[in-house]
Amino acid sequence: MTETYDTAVKSITRMQQFEASSLVRREDLGALNFQDAVKPAQKLIELYRRVTLSTLEDLPDSLLQPITNVANADFSTFEAILKFSMDDSNPRANRDNLIERVKASYQTTFTTLWQYIAYGVSKATDVQLLESEARGVIQGIKDKASDITDDLDKARADAGGILAEVRRVAAEQGVSQQALYFHDEAQMHKEEAGSWQKWVYGTAIAVGVFALLTIIAAYIPALEPHSSFQAIQLVAGKVMVFATLAYLLGVCVKNFQAHRHNEIINRHRENALKTFKALADGSRNPDNKDIVLTHASQCIFSAQDTGYTKSAANESGSSVKSVIELLPKALGKAE
Repeated sequence: MTETYDTAVKSITRMQQFEASSLVRREDLGALNFQDAVKPAQKLIELYRRVTLSTLEDLPDSLLQPITNVANADFSTFEAILKFSMDDSNPRANRDNLIERVKASYQTTFTTLWQYIAYGVSKATDVQLLESEARGVIQGIKDKASDITDDLDKARADAGGILAEVRRVAAEQGVSQQALYFHDEAQMHKEEAGSWQKWVYGTAIAVGVFALLTIIAAYIPALEPHSSFQAIQLVAGKVMVFATLAYLLGVCVKNFQAHRHNEIINRHRENALKTFKALADGSRNPDNKDIVLTHASQCIFSAQDTGYTKSAANESGSSVKSVIELLPKALGKAE
């Protein structure tokens, strides 16, 4: 860059950074202040601010010199206002003259600078440059959109795999989860069996005590019957009491056995369902998995033996029948 360019940049920058409000000087000059010069000075400064310094780089020295001259002339007017003194011979006339100089400077400065301002605007809004930059931005957006699309496709594929795995695990765990209900049921029957076991002990002791009392009563003279009628009544009473106690003992034993039976059945079902996942994972053939699933479902939904009636044989036959029906399909697929 030349010295002329540096001088022009300095002169333009000085005008762009000038504060028009500093021209007022109300405290120093009182009624002769330069308030009327502020608005035209601000207008002139705004004109200089429209000149972009990058524009000056393209101008030759022959064009930079007029720009420097007009900028220095306008700053000289501002400087004269800042140095204005009331000691002048005719201060009011000098003040009015400086205000008029500021107002008149705009037309002269505009005539000198407008073409360079227009050139700067044209340079800043270069259509080809903007088009090139726009293409770059659009291409960047397309590349980013393509990357995002690839990421979305990958995420969709991963989500599909995860969903399939969740469904598979949910289907298997849905069966295994039923073991919890059988565990609670087995625990309830265990507690009930414990209660009925106490009743068995109690009634058994009562039967034993009554039998012992019956034997001892035979040797008590006061209880000896004096006629056949009394003997029949005594025997009948003992038989009724003994039969009642024996019946109660049988009921307690039956209930105890039933609850123990149901506890064992539910424990068996709980263990069967807990091992379902391991069996299903070990069966790679889909038909084998169907067999395992059939038995797991049968374990859940088949009628449970109450312990009072024996239906285990029927259930066993049904289970064998279901296996016989499913095995030929599995063997046919394997071949």
